[in-house]
Amino acid sequence: MAWLILAISGLLESVWAIALSRSAGFTRPIPSAVFAVALVASMGGLAYALRSIPVGTGYAVWVGIGAAGTALAGMLFLGEPSTLLRLLSLLLVVAGVVGLKVFH
Repeated sequence: MAWLILAISGLLESVWAIALSRSAGFTRPIPSAVFAVALVASMGGLAYALRSIPVGTGYAVWVGIGAAGTALAGMLFLGEPSTLLRLLSLLLVVAGVVGLKVFH
């Protein structure tokens, strides 16, 4: 269960990162509210998961999911470039996250 919560928390990290960029420095209320709710939920899930997952592994997986998810969302929905090297780099991040889970 901790790994599932950690994965969801990593996805919520992507949500709050994107909402933060859309908040325009907290001048737009809806993205600012989405940021705050997703941030609290993401941190709460991370805290819960770290009760049974080692902190180094858990934090690295959380950040990896969040970073890869944010970069992928940027490419798919926000018009960021999706070059071959960027996609290969994302695959490396995903491979690292999978490796941390497999070799836990």
